[in-house]
Amino acid sequence: MDVVTAPNQADPRAYPFAPADLVVEILDLVQQASHYKQIKKGLNEVLKSMNRGLAEFVVLAADTQPLEILLSAPLVAEDKAVPYVFVPSKAALGRACGVSRPVIACAVLRADMSQLRNQITALRTKIEQLLL
Repeated sequence: MDVVTAPNQADPRAYPFAPADLVVEILDLVQQASHYKQIKKGLNEVLKSMNRGLAEFVVLAADTQPLEILLSAPLVAEDKAVPYVFVPSKAALGRACGVSRPVIACAVLRADMSQLRNQITALRTKIEQLLL
């Protein structure tokens, strides 16, 4: 499956779903953040980072089977005021995270002195616009 196309079986619960141009931007920033050790991979780590107030935004994979295993993350994200977005492919998200395995969820972490701070803030604003 191409990174920027919607999944064949787009689950209506996978909301907000990132448009193709935003998917590329999100995966690029996740890849950069992984080089700076500014991400957490996996649902449990994502939930912990949100509860601890460390997550800037959360990226979830829409092709997770079954999707129900991910649906606790948006609830926690809304409770903690953390923006979240769905991307089409867990394989592409895994590659962006720098691992060879599919990743169903990742969180980009807050770091005030990071070189990526401006990019993260700009992308967080775009993701928040999708939630409106």
